[in-house]
Amino acid sequence: MEILNLSNPHFYITIAIAILNGVLLCFLAGKPLQMLQLSGYKLSGYNAWLKDTKIKYFGRLIMLSFLSLISILVTNVLLDGFGEGYYSYLGLVFYIYFCIIFIINITKMPQKTPLKQTRRMNRLIVTLFVLITIISFCFIALSTQFIPLVRYGIIILVPMIIPVLVPFAHIINLPMENYIRNRYLKSAKNKLSKMPNLIKIGITGSYGKTTTKHILNVLLSKKYSVCMTPHSFNTPMGLTKVVLKYLKRDNKVLIAEMGAKNVGDIKYLCDLISPKHAIITSVGSQHLATFGSFENVAKTKNELVQAINDGYVVFNAENEGSKMLYEKCTKEKYLVGIEKDNLFCNIKNIELDENGSKFTLCINGKEVVCVTKLLGKQFLEDIALASAMAYKLGLSLDEISKGIESLKPMSHRMEVIKNNNLTILDNAYNSSVESSKASLETLALFKNSNKIIVTPGIVEMGNIEYEVNVEFGKNIAKVCDKVIIVNKVNLDAIKQGLLESGFDEKNILEAENLNVATLLLPTITKPNDVVLFENDLPDNYT
Repeated sequence: MEILNLSNPHFYITIAIAILNGVLLCFLAGKPLQMLQLSGYKLSGYNAWLKDTKIKYFGRLIMLSFLSLISILVTNVLLDGFGEGYYSYLGLVFYIYFCIIFIINITKMPQKTPLKQTRRMNRLIVTLFVLITIISFCFIALSTQFIPLVRYGIIILVPMIIPVLVPFAHIINLPMENYIRNRYLKSAKNKLSKMPNLIKIGITGSYGKTTTKHILNVLLSKKYSVCMTPHSFNTPMGLTKVVLKYLKRDNKVLIAEMGAKNVGDIKYLCDLISPKHAIITSVGSQHLATFGSFENVAKTKNELVQAINDGYVVFNAENEGSKMLYEKCTKEKYLVGIEKDNLFCNIKNIELDENGSKFTLCINGKEVVCVTKLLGKQFLEDIALASAMAYKLGLSLDEISKGIESLKPMSHRMEVIKNNNLTILDNAYNSSVESSKASLETLALFKNSNKIIVTPGIVEMGNIEYEVNVEFGKNIAKVCDKVIIVNKVNLDAIKQGLLESGFDEKNILEAENLNVATLLLPTITKPNDVVLFENDLPDNYT
């Protein structure tokens, strides 16, 4: 081909255009890259996003390419005949403009978990850049030979294959990533092996594990030097990073939150950490879309129980799934609950109000009165679990009581925010069937106030999602005066539940996203109203 002639200036211009396209489309691929990262670099999760009805991202790519093609054809015909000279480059200006507008619009979209520029992601982007650059060069070379009218404009087709190129780049990188991962895992195991006296506690559950982790950290810090996995570092590489970067030689306790979306995930984490003790907060219907069944959820949570040898396991009596695992457990075990007798740890004499709670904590026949600023009965389960473990690790009831009193609300987990005479209950981090009920119970504590809920409903529930959100709508109707339903994913189900309960339809509002819902609030609220933000959609729903 003439374009491959090194003496032809178009050869070097083609290389420059291909490189520019590679850079441009790496930015444009931000959404697929984010989805792959949120899926734990598992193609099953990424493919689920592609198949989702929210595939409007792909439709936008088609529109971008179509508009660019029309602009390039018009420019080439009007200014350059059949694209033989340098004027054919002008058509690319429109393509670049449309790409930049696309990138800006995607960037402005609300994101719950933005793309993280990790080393792995950077390596993936480099591979993607190389792929796009090579494909762009080949497209231009072929079009120059066979479709001169389009010529350089052929690169406008590349955006449409971005959703395929991202997983392809991931597959190319897999051997290298597996090697790097195994090297880090080996380093983490070696570090842990040199700390034989380290008390390692694994915490897992369908809900409540992050809150329980934070409470246990506060309690144990009264006696020990503690390393806790920050945020939601509950994946293999997340825990590896904690061990290698955050765990200090003088730490006496490691608290490891363990998350899972598939059978075997917890076992993999246990093989890394080798926990001595465990807490099972709950076994519920979270992530049924990936687990497939409740039985698989229970089996996966039980992987932590099976990993305990000479330690003990604390179970939550308030959760039927956790109680079921307790009955099966043959290890040293303890059951904790609320207002239940004959348990190792029990919370009773509960006084709840809009400022927190006061209660009596009973452990192993001993009692102490506690107060906490944590709002709602749901936190008492987490407090009981953490308190039982702290007691078994040598803390006195007085030390535990002081730790409970010092607890502070966690961000986006029933966090109370005062805003222009409104009380905001921010529970937007996540939601489950159980936690949504507890949130509404807490909202009901606010007397003499109009109560408003902003929610997209409960997601990732597999084939029971619709009926779950119908029931959620019925529960909302018992407590709330007005409802703002975010997104359309559970709109019909929640409305059905509300209307079946006799809720006034004029008090049901709809919002495309959380930003729009927030803008709606000033139009429907007045001083002293209470607003509950219950759940926020994962980014694969936007």
